[in-house]
Amino acid sequence: MKNSKTPGILIIDFGSQYSRLIARRVRELDTYCEITGTEFKEENNDSLDIKGIILSGGPSSVYDNNSPKIPSWIMEYGVPVLGICYGMQAMIQELGGEVQKSAKREYGTAKISLKKNHPIFKGIDYESEVWMSHSDKVQKLSKGFESIAESENTSNAVVAKGNNFIGMQFHPEVTHTKEGSIFLKNFIAEICKCSRTWTPDKFVEKAITEVKDKVGNDKVICALSGGVDSSVVAMLINKAIGENLTCIFVDNGLLRKNEAERIRAIFEKKLGDNFSFIDASSEFIESLKGIEDPEEKRKIIGGKFIEVFENAA
Repeated sequence: MKNSKTPGILIIDFGSQYSRLIARRVRELDTYCEITGTEFKEENNDSLDIKGIILSGGPSSVYDNNSPKIPSWIMEYGVPVLGICYGMQAMIQELGGEVQKSAKREYGTAKISLKKNHPIFKGIDYESEVWMSHSDKVQKLSKGFESIAESENTSNAVVAKGNNFIGMQFHPEVTHTKEGSIFLKNFIAEICKCSRTWTPDKFVEKAITEVKDKVGNDKVICALSGGVDSSVVAMLINKAIGENLTCIFVDNGLLRKNEAERIRAIFEKKLGDNFSFIDASSEFIESLKGIEDPEEKRKIIGGKFIEVFENAA
């Protein structure tokens, strides 16, 4: 399979609980993005025309023995890089600056004040309310960097080396950062010059093309729960390969009142003979008799679903 690459943003995940939220915010700005770990190599990239790179936050300290490091190719790739929290600290240390333990851990809202104009602040007032969550801070800037904004706790709340490298001590992706979407929009549109054309229609178009390329004339069986994920997957595959798809819905007897019948009516209408309804409610209920622990119930339900689905498939 060989598709033209889609222009967008690459997100390097350093273990942050917010990495997927960063991706969501980028996509809300009509921009394609992908999340990957630090092991990712650029030569293995076959889908993304990288216009910019975001380094996520993370729970580590740059001084931890096993702290994640920035892949070397990123620093030489030649596109703008935005470091968020740990990503900023790792970037500064990698480029020769210094990071040290902060006198106090900063967690919660803070105000940053602009010290020097920069495109990352386009459309943002002199002061902005942001969300901080860190125990380290940048003490000495790397060569060529300037301090763009400060907070009460750090003189280097936002730093930059031109438009090549930008660091933010705060998290622009969370709602507590009131103008977070503007910061991200400025990075994507003003600094990376990345086209913002990634709409839901584009996603559907790309997904259908990828399914066609991967499946060809083969048959596909889809486990359909009736939830958002499996329902979207089922309809995308159906649009891609039509009658070569068979969806199997397993009624476990544990859904909301009339939900199984509603799902059956919707998908029989959409898929016709390619929809298979399996009423296994009595099997599931029987297997749960006498079980009180919720985690044990969950495992039993999961195992029973696999068993029923495999038999039907």
